[in-house]
Amino acid sequence: MPGKRNHRGFGHLRKLPSKRWQASYVGPDLARHTGPTTFTTKIDAEAWLATQQAAIAADTWTLRSLPRPAAQAAPDDPATFGAYAESWLAQRPLKPRTAHHYRQLLDRSILPTFGAGTLDAVTPAAVRAWYARLPASTPTLRAHTYALLRTIMVSAVAEDFIVTNPCRIRGAGQSKRAGKTEPATAAEVVALADAMPEKYRAMILLTAWCGLRFGEVTALRGRDVDLGRGVVKVRFGVVHINGQAPIVGTPKSDAGVRDVAVPPHLLPMLRRHVERQHVGRDDLLFPGARDRTQHLTSTALYSVFHPARDSIGRPDLRFHDLRHTGAVLAASTGATLAELMARLGHSTPGAAMRYQHAAKGRDGEIAAALSELARR
Repeated sequence: MPGKRNHRGFGHLRKLPSKRWQASYVGPDLARHTGPTTFTTKIDAEAWLATQQAAIAADTWTLRSLPRPAAQAAPDDPATFGAYAESWLAQRPLKPRTAHHYRQLLDRSILPTFGAGTLDAVTPAAVRAWYARLPASTPTLRAHTYALLRTIMVSAVAEDFIVTNPCRIRGAGQSKRAGKTEPATAAEVVALADAMPEKYRAMILLTAWCGLRFGEVTALRGRDVDLGRGVVKVRFGVVHINGQAPIVGTPKSDAGVRDVAVPPHLLPMLRRHVERQHVGRDDLLFPGARDRTQHLTSTALYSVFHPARDSIGRPDLRFHDLRHTGAVLAASTGATLAELMARLGHSTPGAAMRYQHAAKGRDGEIAAALSELARR
């Protein structure tokens, strides 16, 4: 039956769901090696194992001791890791920025080492040697690169192209932040907004107090601002990749489509912005620096954001840190994990948990408030 495994004196045979046979064995290097292809019949797989056993006995065995028999390859059996990786990437429903990121990781760091070899040539030893060569000076990039290779190989195992995943380095797909993000205080947010050109002041305040992403706030149009209900409707996100035309799509995750309540003290400011900037229903709320019909780019924003942050004594502050500020402020009100996830557009609890942890300092405030109750 499909998936049936057969144990032998030498090597291991496995009948795949595709009805083809996969052969593997433990070599002199004590690592398990899988045939360079799957086989049409059990006899073909046994013959391949016999040649490997003979090579070991004659002391002529090498990792690639048997070339790939192209005539035996299944039509959907990738000849190389590179071919499989390309197919894997093409079949994934990825957001444009994620697809671009994966493309860069493959081209720069993975395919030059593994692209020309077969999937089974990606052994644990080869992965360890490759990982050791990745620059330790960029830990996040290093972790992302390893995680991508591991994910591709997880798919290769699931699709029966290899027996086990060779990516087994504990913790290699995770990285610690080089430095702790220090969110802006409420007073710093006000000072930063005052230091910005008038047309961007509302953008700073809205991003910080509502915890919006840069791509979300720059995609907002007049119709997305409901002053009556006091909400901004996040329906789109804009992405800029390598100077290409901006790509407007749905937010980063399904949870990103949401209505975010605007703190009441910001509504008069938001109303003034709409009126003074003559924002129509279909107009961008915060358009590009030169063209009101074009989406604002990070380059254009930073030309005024960097001088503004320097002027308030926060040269370390990134625009994305304003979203962090909004998350911590929301957590400090006692918002539950589910409420934080909904407000920030998170699809998993992990990120929202970080902001709850950051608000733990409120415990002292609670204790002081309890003492005040006792005093009264």
